[in-house]
Amino acid sequence: MFFKKQLSELESYIPQLEKTNSKITHSNIGWQIDHSLRVIRGIAWQLEESNPNEFASKFSIQKSFILLTGYIPRGKAKAPKAVQNENEITEESIRDFLEKTKSQVDKIDNLDKNSHFSHPYFGKLNKKEAIRFIEIHTEHHLKIIRDILQ
Repeated sequence: MFFKKQLSELESYIPQLEKTNSKITHSNIGWQIDHSLRVIRGIAWQLEESNPNEFASKFSIQKSFILLTGYIPRGKAKAPKAVQNENEITEESIRDFLEKTKSQVDKIDNLDKNSHFSHPYFGKLNKKEAIRFIEIHTEHHLKIIRDILQ
């Protein structure tokens, strides 16, 4: 899975978690990393907990656009509260959360193809779609981090 490589890139930015660039975003690199990890871990957990027999795909133009183009426009959607951290983000908290995320992600390979998670805008995504979404979403935030550092 490509997003395992992305996890390594996210990890490489941890020492710079306080950096920000108001021309790019109001949040710092730490928030970008934390949010990305929360999304990855949350999706992986939902995939594991889902009942594959309950998966039913529904067409969504938004979902199709994102999954086909691999592009999430900036500033068009607000992150749900479930994937926002209200606490202080420290190097220690990020490293701890990264390890927990890696453990959760390792379980995905063995899941049924109809394992799924419910996205707030796109509806249910099966395992393959969920993995693609994780990759796209993580890359979206990695681009923001790279832009902050320029």
